[in-house]
Amino acid sequence: MKPKRILIAPMDWGLGHATRCIPVINELLHQGAEVVIAADHRPAALLRREFPQLEHVRYPGAVIDYPANANMAWTMFRQLPVFFKGIADEHALLDTLITDHRIDGVISDNRWGAYSSRVPSVLIIHQIRILLSRYIRWAQGIVDAANRKLIRPFPEVWIPDLPGADNLSGELSHGPRLPKNAHFIGPLSRLVRRDGMPKSLDILAIISGPEPQRTLFETMLVEQLKPTTHKALIVRGTPERNVKMTLTDTLTLVGALTADELSEAIASTALIITRPGYSTVMDLCALGARAVVVPTPQQTEQEYLASRLMASGICYAEPQSGFRLERALERSAQYTGFRSTTFDAAVLRQRISHLLTAAA
Repeated sequence: MKPKRILIAPMDWGLGHATRCIPVINELLHQGAEVVIAADHRPAALLRREFPQLEHVRYPGAVIDYPANANMAWTMFRQLPVFFKGIADEHALLDTLITDHRIDGVISDNRWGAYSSRVPSVLIIHQIRILLSRYIRWAQGIVDAANRKLIRPFPEVWIPDLPGADNLSGELSHGPRLPKNAHFIGPLSRLVRRDGMPKSLDILAIISGPEPQRTLFETMLVEQLKPTTHKALIVRGTPERNVKMTLTDTLTLVGALTADELSEAIASTALIITRPGYSTVMDLCALGARAVVVPTPQQTEQEYLASRLMASGICYAEPQSGFRLERALERSAQYTGFRSTTFDAAVLRQRISHLLTAAA
């Protein structure tokens, strides 16, 4: 039988949507599918480095500006026309990609326009509920309804978490009114635990996310690490500029690491400093890592996850404004870190098998 050709399309918003597609791609390949990776900018660069042997196509989406200091809600609101035009454009382009690349099925990671009536389409999403800041919580019902409308065109929804109380995403994926076609496929991580490695690093900083906040976070960490004697590596989250720089005898920067390289770096470090993006949380849980988390300013998802991890005694969290490295290191000692967890991929295997059968 001819292999099914599955297009997988991660959102261009940091690197997390791309990194969590890696175990999905690996399982598709394991089940005999031909995978076409449709991405743009940094996600495209990361996945091209991870899977150089696969077919890659450019799949641009809406370019949304993230504020440096302005109000997040207002910044997003005024860009809604750009957002919805981007969805329409990527939906139209997908039709061309399906024809030109003989696509049998589509997996979208938060690409709202990446669905088609011509082939089976799946949406990977953990934000079934987009939490609002307390200042505009009066609009939560409106946003929930809009989010459900965006999800509705997809015949199947995959939530990368566990059902029930023992979960990672909390209210983001376990709020009221789950889609009837939703399946909890278990957390997704590209990383593999490495035991018994010596701790050659004091600090590993993993940076990602939208600009300009990615650069602001990197600059802050460099300024605070340079005067210290902490042996540190900063992974900048810039796979398109993967240059290694040695700033001092103890501080090194690198654009990006492959899954194997990052697994080894995490196993070799005493403490991680990172954003609490959901994909990062899944990775930290998979490896049983100790971390300090610094949410992207005004990104309510990360602020919620950070407060949840801190309240559970797992990670120390501190806002970017006023972040002090030495204070964070001292206070992090009071937190347990993640308990290493082996994620069961049985449901993921089952849903991919179902997708490949439906694509027949």
